[in-house]
Amino acid sequence: MMKRRDFFKNGLLTTLGLGVMGSRPVLAKPSMYRGEKAKNIIFLVSDGMSTGTLNMADILMRHKMGKASKWISLYESNTVRRSLMDTASANSFVTDSAAAGSAWGGGHRVNNGALNIGPNGEEHEPILQKFKSEGKAVGCVTSVQITHATPASFCVNQNSRSAMPAIAEDYLKLNFDVMMGGGREFFDPEKRVDGKNLFGDFNKNGVQVVKTKEEMLSAGLDKPILGLFSEDGLPYAVDRENNEELKKTVPSLAEMTKKAIAALNQNENGFVMQVEGGKVDWAAHGNDAAALLYDQVDFDEAVGVAMDFAMKDKNTLVIITTDHGNSNPGLFNPGPKNVKFESNYETKASNQWILNQIKPDSSPSQIIDMIDHYQKVTLKNEEVEQLLSGFQLGSDGLYNPGNLPFALYAKILSNHNAISWAHTNHSGDYVELAMYGPGSENLSGMVKNYELHNFMLEAAGVERKRFA
Repeated sequence: MMKRRDFFKNGLLTTLGLGVMGSRPVLAKPSMYRGEKAKNIIFLVSDGMSTGTLNMADILMRHKMGKASKWISLYESNTVRRSLMDTASANSFVTDSAAAGSAWGGGHRVNNGALNIGPNGEEHEPILQKFKSEGKAVGCVTSVQITHATPASFCVNQNSRSAMPAIAEDYLKLNFDVMMGGGREFFDPEKRVDGKNLFGDFNKNGVQVVKTKEEMLSAGLDKPILGLFSEDGLPYAVDRENNEELKKTVPSLAEMTKKAIAALNQNENGFVMQVEGGKVDWAAHGNDAAALLYDQVDFDEAVGVAMDFAMKDKNTLVIITTDHGNSNPGLFNPGPKNVKFESNYETKASNQWILNQIKPDSSPSQIIDMIDHYQKVTLKNEEVEQLLSGFQLGSDGLYNPGNLPFALYAKILSNHNAISWAHTNHSGDYVELAMYGPGSENLSGMVKNYELHNFMLEAAGVERKRFA
């Protein structure tokens, strides 16, 4: 019989993951790469992903799809190195995406809103420009505008992230190899204030300009690709997947990632790319649970594409992280047998889509029926009246051109879907950071965001004189 003290000793060791048969290995597998240099780097960012977002998407995938999220499964199998990252900017504990991306992209913290321009006007050379000059193919794919803060932070120097028309022109000068996402309006002569036809200019530079999923899939791998699949950001994944026309015309983040890797991998010197799940951040700003969960799933599928390539290639460093938390959503009071949270398994529309369908003459019964059909939630009459009153109060949350009552609707839904929110904006949380492949063995348990710039350069064997 096991002695009482041995029982507690072994129980404690099991809890700590130390020394007991059957416990998981404490050494991560990436140590096999010690001393090797990365030919390729894939940097994946779920923009604005609080820990609760990762958590809830994993629960949804396990119980709806019968599989763990790729990100969490990498932790479970001890395949990646794991760390926490401090996300502060130069002027705030709470960063925006421009400053967070610039910390990675330029190797220095900058003020919120700036792209690789320091507080005193100093310019920091963006990392994709450095890798391009080293002979590597480079590119970005995103679910928001390709000129948005996070992709731009790896590419350009601008005083303001809002200068998206100028950022589009910067991309023309930089001759990058793949750029795919939304933001067609910044390249279209009919939408630009200056009337410049950047579509034509990119074509003259030998770039394939593609505007649909079919055009992207059929694009050749021997020429640069500019993919612009929406005027603004791309549709939320939940809306795309439940609309046959959008499914035909708008690629998923995983589909863009797969195409980009195939194109960039033609370069014998290797490649460096950023993959951004940018609409995760937009959904968090809007307290939009349906959009948040399924865009996180969309991002996770892109992680799977990157990891499948890297595990076969064995020369690729994969970095998986977020730039900051946003709104800190969490799962609370899921109800008997988790029935409240399970309503999220069957939802067919984002909150944004639902709210855009509500018109001044919509009756409470019509609204109740619509929400029940698309989101599997049955509102009470008084909740609908409360929601309708919110349309008179003005907008809340960013990325809200329709002045929709995002936060109010989220608060009403929290009684039905078990998801509550702390805010509608970014948080100062330390965030998840995972790595796989050559160089990952050097990841420490806690890093500051700007340290990843030199980390990537060193992992790829770039001379130290190029370091920030």
